[in-house]
Amino acid sequence: MADEHLSVRPPQTHSVGIPAVVNALSFAVDGMGPTRTLKLLSQLNQKDGFDCMSCAWPDPGHRGRAEFCENGARAVTWEATRATVPTRFWAEHPVSDLLERSEYWLGQQGRLVEPVHKAAGSDHYTPITWEDAFALIADRLKGLDSPDQAAFYTSGRTANETAFVYQLFVRAFGTNNLPDCSNMCHESTGAAMGTTLGVGKSTIAYDDFARADLIVVMGQNPGTNHPRMLTALEAAKRGGASIVAVNPLPEAGLRRYKNPQTLRGTVGRGTDLADLFLQIRSGGDMALLQWVSKRVLEAEDRAPGTVLDHDFLERHTLGLEELRTHLAALTEQEVLDATGLTTAEMDELADRYLAADRVIITWAMGITQHRKGVDTIKEIVNLLLLRGNIGKPGAGASPIRGHSNVQGDRTMGIWERMPDRFLDALAAEFSFEPPRRHGLDSVQAVQAMQRGQVKVWFALGGNFVGAISDTAAAEAAMRGTDLTVQVSTKLNRSHAVTGAEALILPTLGRTDVDLQETGPQLVSVEDTLCAVHASHGALAPASESLLSEISIVTRLARAVLGDDGPIDWAGFERDYDLIRESISRVVPGFEDFNAKIRTKDGFILPNGPRDSRTFPTPTGRAMITVNHLVPLECPPGRLILQTLRSHDQFNTTMYGLNDRYRGIRGGRDVVFVNPEDLVELGLADGERVNVVSEWPDEPDRELRDVRVVAYPTSRGCAAAYFPEANVLVPLASTALGSNTPASKAVVVRLERATSPA
Repeated sequence: MADEHLSVRPPQTHSVGIPAVVNALSFAVDGMGPTRTLKLLSQLNQKDGFDCMSCAWPDPGHRGRAEFCENGARAVTWEATRATVPTRFWAEHPVSDLLERSEYWLGQQGRLVEPVHKAAGSDHYTPITWEDAFALIADRLKGLDSPDQAAFYTSGRTANETAFVYQLFVRAFGTNNLPDCSNMCHESTGAAMGTTLGVGKSTIAYDDFARADLIVVMGQNPGTNHPRMLTALEAAKRGGASIVAVNPLPEAGLRRYKNPQTLRGTVGRGTDLADLFLQIRSGGDMALLQWVSKRVLEAEDRAPGTVLDHDFLERHTLGLEELRTHLAALTEQEVLDATGLTTAEMDELADRYLAADRVIITWAMGITQHRKGVDTIKEIVNLLLLRGNIGKPGAGASPIRGHSNVQGDRTMGIWERMPDRFLDALAAEFSFEPPRRHGLDSVQAVQAMQRGQVKVWFALGGNFVGAISDTAAAEAAMRGTDLTVQVSTKLNRSHAVTGAEALILPTLGRTDVDLQETGPQLVSVEDTLCAVHASHGALAPASESLLSEISIVTRLARAVLGDDGPIDWAGFERDYDLIRESISRVVPGFEDFNAKIRTKDGFILPNGPRDSRTFPTPTGRAMITVNHLVPLECPPGRLILQTLRSHDQFNTTMYGLNDRYRGIRGGRDVVFVNPEDLVELGLADGERVNVVSEWPDEPDRELRDVRVVAYPTSRGCAAAYFPEANVLVPLASTALGSNTPASKAVVVRLERATSPA
C-alpha cells in the first residue's frame, strides 16, 4: 500500500553537521535514556570500550571523545533499547501476523529474551527451555542422511572468537556449508584481489589516507554507510590530496562534509571533498578504469621511462605487455557508451592520476555487485600497479567492508572454500579430519534448498531472507526446509519465513557484558584495514536468561557431538582465552593473540602486498590481467536500476523511515529517476509506478506501487531501496567469478500502477 506519510524534499548538498549530532543524540536519549546514552556513547569505539556494530571502518590511533557517527549511535540504541519482547507477544502474534509486518515494525518490538519454538503445523512460536532447544536441534541434525543437508549461515556482526568456534563446530559436524554475508557483498573483492595480489584485503593502513596525493572513491556512499570515513577524507583533503568520486548518484557526503567536532564544521561551511564527481552510468566503472590505464600507457609512450614505475613492474609483476596489447584495441566510443561520461571528464581523472605519486582507490558494493564486478576490481589493481601504487605509503587498494567483523569472520574460517593450509592447521590443533569438499555459498544454499538438498538452516545472526536476492524464490526455498534456527538479538523478516519447524535463540549483543564462569569476557574484531582490537560489553544483559553466541555454539556442539571428543567445548565457554590460544596456533598473524589483544591499540595483521611488496600468488608476483569489456545492454525505454540503502538503515535493519540526505521522509516505497529520463518515458515526478525487471530466459519480476522521485542520478539510471528491491534480482544474476548477486545492474521498465499493491 502506498505510504501516506511519504514526503519528498530536494536532496542535500552536504552531510553531517549539527543536524546529525542532534538526530543521533535525540534518537539515543529517546531509545535508551540519558544515563545509558552517556555510558554507551562515551565507550563506543574507545580503546577500553566496545566496537561499533554499524560498520567496519577503522579507529584512528588518536581518538576523539566522540568517536562515533550518527548511524553508530543509532545502531547502539537499536541494540541497547530497554524494551524487551514479552512472553505474551508470541500468543498475540502468530507467524502469519509477523509476515505482514514491516522490517521497521519488527525491529521496534525490543530485545528477544527467551528461546521460542514453532512446531510443525503450528502458526505460533512458544517458549522453550535452552536444554530442550539444543536437544531438538541435535536430534534434527543427527537425523540427517548427510551433514551436507545442513547449512550454517553467519552474519558479519559475529566476533572473531565466536566465528572460530562456529566454523570449528560445523566442520567437526562434517560439512563446509558455511554461507555468509560476504557472499552477498565483497566476495568479488576477495576473488579479484586474491587472484591478482594474493591477499583479498586492503593494502593500506589508516595513516595512508593522510599521505595520499589522490583518493578515488568508487561505488560507495560513505556519508551514510561509514560516515567516519569522511573525517579521514577531510584530513587528506586538508593535507593537499585530491579526491575524485565515481558514482551514479551525487552523494551529499562526498560533496561537502561539516565535521561537528571542528569549528568550521559547526559554524562554517565545512570542507568540500570531491574535486571531481563523475556521475557514471551504472556498470561503467570497468570501462572508465581501462580508459585511464590506456591514457597512462599512452603517456609512457610519449615520454618513455618517465610515467610507469618500471622497477616495480619488472621486479614484482607479470602481464604488462598483454595489457598493453589489449588496451590498444579499446575505442573511445565504446567507453563513452559504457560510462555515459564525456571524454574530458575521463581525461581529467587520467590527468589527476598521472600527476599523483601516491594514489588510493577505495570502493564498496557499487563495484562488487555487478556481473563484471570481479573484472572491474582487477582493473583497479591494474591501474594501481602501472605506477607502483601498491606497497608504498599513501597508496594502495582499499575495499571498504560493511558489517563490523565481516572481514574477521572470513579470517577465522567462515568460508565455504577455506584453503587446505587452514584445514591442515585445524586438523593438527584438534585431532580430527575436517571435510575437504567445498560447501555452499549464499546463493548456492538457496538453490540447494529449492532442490530439497538442504533440510536444516542455522543462522548465527543476520536476516538472510531479507538480504539475499530474489526474495520470493528465497522465501519459498526457506519454507521448504525441515528446520530453521535463528540466533538473534531482535526480530526480523527471517523469523517469519520459517521451515516446517523453527527456533529463535536470543543472544547477547555487542553492548552487553558477557559474564562466564571465569569472569567477564572480551571478544575481538578485525576492521576493514586489517586491525584487530578488543571489544568489551558495557551493560547488564537485557535478561539473565540470555546466552552469548559462544555459549550457544559450544552448548550446541556438546549436544550434537558429545563431550568425549578432542575439542574442549565446555572449556571454550568458560574462558574465551582458550579459544584465542587455539586461534593463535591455527590462524597466521594471531600468534600470541591473548597478549596482543590486551594492548591498548590491538594489532595489525600482516599483509604481504602492503608490508613488503610480496605477493602470495602462484607466481609470487602481482598479476596484471586482461579483462574483456562487456557493457550492459539497456534497450530504449528501459533504465539500469541499482539497489541502495537509506540513511536510517543498516543492512536490512531500519532505524527509521527517512533518507535525509536524499530528501525522503516518512517512507521507502520510491524509485529515483533522472528528470530528463522521466520526460522521455512520459512520466511525472510523484506518479506511482510498478518497477518491472527484465532478464533473458527469466520471467519478469515486479516491485509494485512505488513513487517516482525526480532525482539527479546519471542519465539512464535509477535506484530503489534494498531489501525491498531484492525481488527484482533473480538468483541466477550474479557476478562472474564470485557468485555475488548483481544488484547494481538491473534492467527495468516503469509501468504506471493501476491500483494499490
